[in-house]
Amino acid sequence: MPGPIATEGIVLRSIRYGEADRILHLYTPHRGRVGAIAKGVRRPRSRFGGRLEPFFRLRLDLHEGRGELLTVTGAHTLEGHARLRADAAALDAAARACDAVARLFETGEPHPAVFNLLCRKLALLDQRPATATRAAALAFRLKLLVAAGIGPQLGACTTCGEREHLSGFSPAAGGVVCHACEAGSFPLGQEAHRFMVHSLAHSLSEDLAAPPRALGQAERAISEMLEHHAHLRLMPAWAPSPKAPAQSLTQSIP
Repeated sequence: MPGPIATEGIVLRSIRYGEADRILHLYTPHRGRVGAIAKGVRRPRSRFGGRLEPFFRLRLDLHEGRGELLTVTGAHTLEGHARLRADAAALDAAARACDAVARLFETGEPHPAVFNLLCRKLALLDQRPATATRAAALAFRLKLLVAAGIGPQLGACTTCGEREHLSGFSPAAGGVVCHACEAGSFPLGQEAHRFMVHSLAHSLSEDLAAPPRALGQAERAISEMLEHHAHLRLMPAWAPSPKAPAQSLTQSIP
């Protein structure tokens, strides 16, 4: 129903619009992903200042009218994540995390757990920029898969239920498979399997590590699960030594 809305939100993307406005992609706990316009925000004396930028966690006052976009009427900073912005790797990791949430959860369906997960990811990157690693990025994506209802089965063969001799991963079957059922799968070594299980069983703040080969197998499992079950292909979860964010989250529309 049209009218005022008060909510928390994370700015996923900010798009310059016209001469002074911005269109924002926001992720909220109870309305999912929403679009909003902040009028006059780019004017020097705007009351919003610089707080409507990607990765800000805000308390927002919005107005819902008849159009698709909400209107931002007020914004209070809860977390600005200033330290994150000073580190290229952390900035890149934050951009990839926000892009994954924006694309995998692109509707207005509420997912409070996803909102909280993204809040924790950004807070961790801000507090400990050194956590911008490939292992941490993959652990975050694994948790997103679970939140989306397409988490991989890792405890037993998805075909026959065998709990031993698990040697492959089948995106079509939705998880690990044993030697006898490995047709149509790709190899998933013990270290990759252990990494995925550990990632889902522990919080994002855990220091995770695995050999590059194992991380490559885990990333392939995540990517192919997304393609097979969500028909979605995301950018790689991580890039070594980025010089700039994965992609610009601030764009322009004339």
